[in-house]
Amino acid sequence: MDSSPACAGLFFCGSQAPLRSLAGDPVQIGLVASMSRPGGNVTGATTLGVELASKRLELAHELVPTASVIAALINPANSSAEPQLRDLQAAARTLGVQLRVVHASSERDFDMVFANLAQLRPGALVIGIDGFFIGRNEQLATLAARHALPAIFQDHAFAAAGGLMSYGGSLPETYRQAGIYTGRILKGEKPADLPVQAPTKYELIVNLKTAKALGLELPASVLARADEVIE
Repeated sequence: MDSSPACAGLFFCGSQAPLRSLAGDPVQIGLVASMSRPGGNVTGATTLGVELASKRLELAHELVPTASVIAALINPANSSAEPQLRDLQAAARTLGVQLRVVHASSERDFDMVFANLAQLRPGALVIGIDGFFIGRNEQLATLAARHALPAIFQDHAFAAAGGLMSYGGSLPETYRQAGIYTGRILKGEKPADLPVQAPTKYELIVNLKTAKALGLELPASVLARADEVIE
């Protein structure tokens, strides 16, 4: 099993291939014909990271309701960048906030990105789903803390590293689902007949220590929904 955190998004398997992982929409990147009918030699489980982008924006706004500007960090090289932006822009219009988009596709972009964010002065930052970002949870959490910027991402590891909040499909549950499919395929079932599994559990993680450092008082509504509070 490839459990590299840089690839945690979609876990897939085929009758002639081992369990592997990557970040992205399985339909959009051409792995399967559809979620319900993969139609080929590949199926698996997805954390639906991209589809939850608007929910993360809503959570960021709930944490900082006075924010009139919220930023989004996107990797323009990712095939899911455009659908993520569409969802984020639609959510921003609904919430009545301005969305400011910054881009990074390599580590050398980070200093410029956060310098731009210092000028934009957003109330919060939503980090888009991307394998490159997932592999740099600690670096992004450190930069957000250094710039006193409330930030939310998909990965539990981001909140554990000092990021303010994470929200996404349960990674252990996704591993479990993918492992079950691997067993079924090894016993002779065809990947084409096994629908891609969506998460059955979503996890909201908040870092109370980071919130205190940022001078934020987490709303009771958020704390009540949190699956884990890091203190």
